[in-house]
Amino acid sequence: MELREMRAFVVVVEEGSLSAAARKLHISQPALSQTMTALERQLGVQLMVRRSTGVQPTEAGMTLLTEARAVLARHDQALSALARHTEAGSTVLRIGIPLELPADLLPKPLADLAAARPGTRVQARHLSTAAQFEALRDGELDLGLVREHPIGPDFDAMLVAEERLGVLMAAEQASKIAGVDGIRLDALAGLDWVGFPRSGSPAWYDELTAILRSHGLDLGPAAPAGQELIAEVKLAAVTGGGAFALAPPDWSQPVPESVVWTPLVGHPLVRRTWAVWAASSHRRDLGLLVASLDRG
Repeated sequence: MELREMRAFVVVVEEGSLSAAARKLHISQPALSQTMTALERQLGVQLMVRRSTGVQPTEAGMTLLTEARAVLARHDQALSALARHTEAGSTVLRIGIPLELPADLLPKPLADLAAARPGTRVQARHLSTAAQFEALRDGELDLGLVREHPIGPDFDAMLVAEERLGVLMAAEQASKIAGVDGIRLDALAGLDWVGFPRSGSPAWYDELTAILRSHGLDLGPAAPAGQELIAEVKLAAVTGGGAFALAPPDWSQPVPESVVWTPLVGHPLVRRTWAVWAASSHRRDLGLLVASLDRG
């Protein structure tokens, strides 16, 4: 008796009819009926009584049902256990993470993935947008969370977050230029922008700086390539006054009393995050994570 025959028998009994079981198994009813007849002939016992209203297992059929369920459960358990020993590429999902990722973006999708695919481990790497694209091309990442939409047919992408950036600056300075609705972007003229290097995300850098310059801001010297604009750098740069940094409203870092976050009037700066993956990828765990990000 083969596992497929055993599984088909269990489905027939559970569904109560050959037609319903055939639909669930995605086979034709005559083929399923032949399988059940061949199984009875092979075992030498009648397993079910066929009626116009459906099928009813005999006493021998009930015995087989109990044993078949146990065998199939053990078989599935064995496959699950062996899956943990397969190659790393099939059980590790590698994700690129940028600085200042929205705190509520990943927890639920990762929890959904863990529930659906407990054998998949997630490996997160902090990388700039440019570095993530390079890693995706080299097959070193399965999913990137980046600040710009990819160009060309090699990647698929989905917008997963939009953040209206505000301003971090010294509280005393903010009190002088902030209005009821926040700070006008052109009111920041004369202050230094604490920015990130263009090499980290060229398209987002060009979009952002074009808007800043169009409002009369002098951006000053460019940040050195490879320098990461971490929270500590932002806070240290703006605390003394004379400078501003950009941050989302739900910025997760603690802010000292001498520094405040203030929205920009009209929300002229919107930072977007895309989930990006290789167009040729057919990984099921990746698909589940992307689908959960989409629902979020």
